Amino acid sequence: MRKILLVAKRDYLQAIRSKAFLFALIAAPIIGGGSFLGLAVMKAKPDIQDRRVVIVDRTGVAAATVIEAAAERNRDDLLDKITGRQVRPRYIFETAAPGDANPNTLRLALSDRIRRRELFAFVEIGSDALHPVKVDNPDKMPESSRVDYYSNGAAIDESLSWISGAVNDGLRRARLTQLGVDHSKFSDVLGSTKLQTMSLIVKDEKTGDIQEARKKSELEGFVVPFVFVMLLVMIVLFAVGPVLGAVAEDKMQRVFEMLLASATPFELIVGKVLASVGLSLTSSAVYVIGGLFVLQGMAMMGLAPLSLIPWFLIYVIAEVTVLCAMATALGAACASPSDAQHLAMLLFAPVLIPMFLLTPIMQQPNGGLALSLSLFPPFTPVLMMMRQAMPSGIPMWQPFAGLIGTIAWTLAVAWAAARIFRIGILMQGKTPSLPELMRWAVRG
Repeated sequence: MRKILLVAKRDYLQAIRSKAFLFALIAAPIIGGGSFLGLAVMKAKPDIQDRRVVIVDRTGVAAATVIEAAAERNRDDLLDKITGRQVRPRYIFETAAPGDANPNTLRLALSDRIRRRELFAFVEIGSDALHPVKVDNPDKMPESSRVDYYSNGAAIDESLSWISGAVNDGLRRARLTQLGVDHSKFSDVLGSTKLQTMSLIVKDEKTGDIQEARKKSELEGFVVPFVFVMLLVMIVLFAVGPVLGAVAEDKMQRVFEMLLASATPFELIVGKVLASVGLSLTSSAVYVIGGLFVLQGMAMMGLAPLSLIPWFLIYVIAEVTVLCAMATALGAACASPSDAQHLAMLLFAPVLIPMFLLTPIMQQPNGGLALSLSLFPPFTPVLMMMRQAMPSGIPMWQPFAGLIGTIAWTLAVAWAAARIFRIGILMQGKTPSLPELMRWAVRG
């Protein structure tokens, strides 16, 4: 044990005193906070230039009601209700006669106007759009029943939602007119009510009092789990990332040949794992305590899920232990640091793959896919952490079941890594292939 602690102490102090670690520790929250600051600045100074939209109306009656609906939406959305400042662009609609010629001729002319930035977009309303054909697959909707939107906008086009709302509102007005509904009743018929998101009612187990529901921010259900996941991934990458190259570098310089005279391969690998765990816990303490102070200063401590912090630390330790053991084994098997870097994607796959699954998991956090993936040990720390941080919560047995699987996975990976490390650390020449590494792990 003394030799393990000496190795861990040496690696921990060497890492924590390095300028790279201190720079990463300080730069990460600055970069992350800067991105949120940038979003806030963009929201404070939105693009409010007028946007011209042309309507090509093949129904002959819908254009007027669409323009009327757009004018009302401009009045409601253009100005901030409190400050009176303009916060959205004004959408100015005009019409273009469809004509009897080839429709692509008009579409090309309007497209050229968009490219010359004379227009923002144009909307073509099919001749049967007021009473569209009912089809099972919207992609097979006849052209005459469609409403097509042409623009040169960004990948995420906020104007699409606004214009879509105006067009649909206008089509409803045209249908009501055909049904003989009084024009003065349109506002009452088409009026909508915004749903207020509320927290669930809970009962205090100690006092028996029923706590009132509170209003929830639309971003609350997204920001808290997202921050937890990103913080976990960032800390793991910072703690484990340097290990792969460092072990390969030490092997190439034959440092391990001297260390093996005083410690066994098992003691060396356990010492390096403990050093990485200590490094990750140091980063966690800095970020968690710093985050709590920030929330306290902003009077937003209610957003801090304090009960999840122990789970966060458990998942950090489990993920760092697994990946550090893998990094040590892979680094020992490589012939050079450059070869080791080629295996970085394989090493970080258990962290990076869950990041691509966040959207479907957040949409259905208690669905079958979310449950099965979060109980799959390599993905458990990231996905289970996110599910626990979401407002819906999860049954208590799930994180404990995931923890048991993670512990078993950690022991299995550490055992295999130790066997690979014992063979690879003294081998020179070419880097072994993946089948060879698996054979080393099985046969020892």
